[in-house]
Amino acid sequence: MIFTDQLNRKIDLPQTPKRIISLVPSQTELLYDLGLHDDVIGITKFCIHPKEWHETKTRIGGTKNIDIEKIKQLEPDLIIGNKEENDQQQIEELYKHFNVWMSDINTLKDSFEMITRLGAMLGKYNESINLKIEIEFKFNNFNTPNKFSSPKNIAYFIWKKPYMVAGRNTFINDMLTRCGFNNVFASPEFSHYPEVTKEQIQEANPEIIFLSSEPFPFKEDHIAELQAVCPGTKVMIVDGEMFSWYGSRLLQAPAYFTKLIQLLM
Repeated sequence: MIFTDQLNRKIDLPQTPKRIISLVPSQTELLYDLGLHDDVIGITKFCIHPKEWHETKTRIGGTKNIDIEKIKQLEPDLIIGNKEENDQQQIEELYKHFNVWMSDINTLKDSFEMITRLGAMLGKYNESINLKIEIEFKFNNFNTPNKFSSPKNIAYFIWKKPYMVAGRNTFINDMLTRCGFNNVFASPEFSHYPEVTKEQIQEANPEIIFLSSEPFPFKEDHIAELQAVCPGTKVMIVDGEMFSWYGSRLLQAPAYFTKLIQLLM
């Protein structure tokens, strides 16, 4: 059958894949929750959920530094990646040897499309539809309570040295908007994940700075550093998985966002 990924590339699969490699942590967790326990044969070292897979599945490197020779040895019949999280040159190399399905996710709607397309391709369509409906229900219920009377101006940091933030055209920005936050780095000149200077941070003047727990592992001792840049700004650590994982972890995100918003009201 012919399947189309989110980059509009078509792949022809003669049968349902039974040897799958996942190159993205949030999609790895999704495959687990869809019930593909025996079909996933390889994951990245950053695929920490579920714990049992992290401990037992073959690891094929990092999301941007995959071991192509190890992948060849595993002989997968399908590789699942993501445009933003994987290295384009490495993906191009994989195209030469394997069936590769790529996601491209900037919004919750994109994540729903990814979940159901993967479900259809992997023989788990009903499971994927049920999961999509459950996530949608939780976000729909989240839309009305506990929102701010006016959006809070916020900056969301994903990296240090150099400072990098979530800008426009990102899944994180979509989640921030759904929470009632106004991303101060969502203007056209700050697309995707731009580097920002201390001067730009001060000029943006966010009311709140979120330091994400991933990909850079911001800790409590990093708060003072940003507090010095913006003395009047509230700086805090947030769970990066809740803002950036676009698979089945979305089931947990609305409850987390609700608690976070209540904390800031």
